[in-house]
Amino acid sequence: MSEAENARQYGDVHKIAARARLHTRYTIADIGWFPWVAAQLPMFDGAHLLDVGCGPGWFWRSCGPLPADLNLTLTDRSAFMVADARERCSALALGSLSGETADAVNLPFADDCFDGVIAMHMLYHLDDPARAIAEMARVLKPGGFLAVTTNGIGNMREIYALTTVLGGLPMDPAAARFGFAEAENLMRQTFGAVTVRRHPSRMRVTGPEDIFLAMTSFPPCEDAGEADLLAFRHAINEAFARGGGAIETEQERGLFLSRKAV
Repeated sequence: MSEAENARQYGDVHKIAARARLHTRYTIADIGWFPWVAAQLPMFDGAHLLDVGCGPGWFWRSCGPLPADLNLTLTDRSAFMVADARERCSALALGSLSGETADAVNLPFADDCFDGVIAMHMLYHLDDPARAIAEMARVLKPGGFLAVTTNGIGNMREIYALTTVLGGLPMDPAAARFGFAEAENLMRQTFGAVTVRRHPSRMRVTGPEDIFLAMTSFPPCEDAGEADLLAFRHAINEAFARGGGAIETEQERGLFLSRKAV
């Protein structure tokens, strides 16, 4: 993603909030995404963790109880997101909290300084995710963990199929760039071993406007003209009519966990 596109997408929280709202309102799961991810992470009291591509920091406010005296460093390419995340996380009982604007392929930290690095749904934004994974491995202490999350190619397929009238892909574009296979392969190349876990969940969406707002919050759909947007609304309404007032779809979200050799 270019600097200009990064600023357009993440210069404020509105676009990312439109996508998040679709998930928070309509996901069906025994345990929510953020608490589920947190339960998989080998965090411990006093650990030093780095969140790369932290976004607005929703994960840390929503993942449930944290280990005592956790030392959290937040980074993102967007200065707005770093500031927003720091403010949101300031109410947490942390050992320390810091944040700075940083590029994932050039982290401003010394070698071997973090017990864990977390990169949630962000590597598909990068031109060179392999370089970013290598950089995250560099700043990990021996024995430290890297946790990466991304989507599978079948994620929300019934919803993404509707965006073809706007020139979108009939599949999750994030997964098309950096999906399950890419995540597993690059983690294995860097660390030698990777544990793969998938979050069991699905969606039953009953709000057509939430689909419209989420799917038109990123390119190419956000750049569509008025006629194409009307066609998109028509496609959404037809899909809801076929589904009896709802669209049901499977979610494919996964966690990829590796450790740096001791």
